[in-house]
Amino acid sequence: MMAHATHLQDFVNLLDSNKNVILNMTTDAAESLLLADDPRAVRNIEGQFALVVRKDQDVYMARSIGRPMRYFLAKQTNGPLLIVAERIDEIYTELKRRGLEEQFHPSYTRMVPAHYVVRLQLIGCPDPNPVYQRYFEPVRDRLPADLEVIGRAYIGALADVCQKWLMQIPPREPVGVLFSGGIDSGSVFLVLYHLMLQMGMQPQRLKAFTLSVRDDSGDAMLSADASQAQDFLNQLGLSLFLEVMEVPASAVDYREAIRVIEDYKPLDVEAAAMTLALCKEIRRQYPEWKYLADGDGGDENLKDYPIEENSELTIRSVLNNPLLYHEGWGVDKIKHSLTYSGGMSRGHVRSYAPARMLGFQPFSPYALPEVIEVSEGIPFIELTQWSHEKLYALKGEIVKRGVKAITGIDMPVYPKRRFQHGAVPLQLKSRIFPGNEHLYRRYFQSLYVR
Repeated sequence: MMAHATHLQDFVNLLDSNKNVILNMTTDAAESLLLADDPRAVRNIEGQFALVVRKDQDVYMARSIGRPMRYFLAKQTNGPLLIVAERIDEIYTELKRRGLEEQFHPSYTRMVPAHYVVRLQLIGCPDPNPVYQRYFEPVRDRLPADLEVIGRAYIGALADVCQKWLMQIPPREPVGVLFSGGIDSGSVFLVLYHLMLQMGMQPQRLKAFTLSVRDDSGDAMLSADASQAQDFLNQLGLSLFLEVMEVPASAVDYREAIRVIEDYKPLDVEAAAMTLALCKEIRRQYPEWKYLADGDGGDENLKDYPIEENSELTIRSVLNNPLLYHEGWGVDKIKHSLTYSGGMSRGHVRSYAPARMLGFQPFSPYALPEVIEVSEGIPFIELTQWSHEKLYALKGEIVKRGVKAITGIDMPVYPKRRFQHGAVPLQLKSRIFPGNEHLYRRYFQSLYVR
């Protein structure tokens, strides 16, 4: 017997358009591009965004990496209900409000993958399959194998989006950077500092916030990140901008981090717990602070992850698959998670969600398509000749040269270190984090046990 298709009766959009950071047009103009005949028109939107537009019985959705967006299709006696939201718990709350929570499970929610226009036909039975069309297709290997040229182009793109962001911020509002003195946060801080001077803004508005987790016994020894941050800024005569946020180990709560990011991957949970502790302390000390930038996305752009730690990866898979670290294996692959998307498209919540939960407007310039596009144009294979060591050394060389070219500043470069390793003493890390994905997964699932 043929299934009967019923038309949509309800469409609920819970997204807050004020959370978008669109740099070159209004929200209305951006939404109109979502309905264009060519999905690539969405690429004209600069910034980080999540957009949804309904046209007749079709709903169109698109987002950048910088902001998550989910949807859920529920059944009602008078037709289906589509809910679009930023978070899983927002969808669950709306279903409870309507008495439909029995249909819910977190794995039934769907994440809109970054860099696609997703079209969903609003018919109820059978459930429609979404149609995915790419709007962002960067050209690979378009830059010469010249680190000076690459660095200038890469940090030039970073400076361009940072300048547009600064121009949108009210002139008296302070600007913070989540700062470790590493390559990514260090370059974002120096570019913002340079731009504020260049644009005639008061650089005193700028702060570099660094986390230092101490033992609950009161040991006041600074974390590796805080020591590195001090050294970074001291070398440049900029130490007055540093503000070390010291918190006790008890302030780092992996369970709260799981609730906030709605995910269970260990590295993301650990990083999110650190970001949450840092943002909480900033909020405690600065109740009115709003604007925070970070360096999230720099590792993905320049493929700076230890391949040896992931049994699924080889250097050939990393260098041969475009946007692998940004999007995962792709929406057409069996490994792609419909619930979570893949790559940084999934993992960016580790930075975004904690900041948003504490009332900040986060900005991750390295995660914007304008900057990713330049990084994808780097001829990685030609520069590395399939060498792990050359690949890992590439990021520091490119960014240091680029910062010098754009700002005139000789940026210190330190070895790579993850946030959760640098902000907390090694002897405390195993006490704070079980490091067990199964435990994290069980805790997340327990949040929705009825």
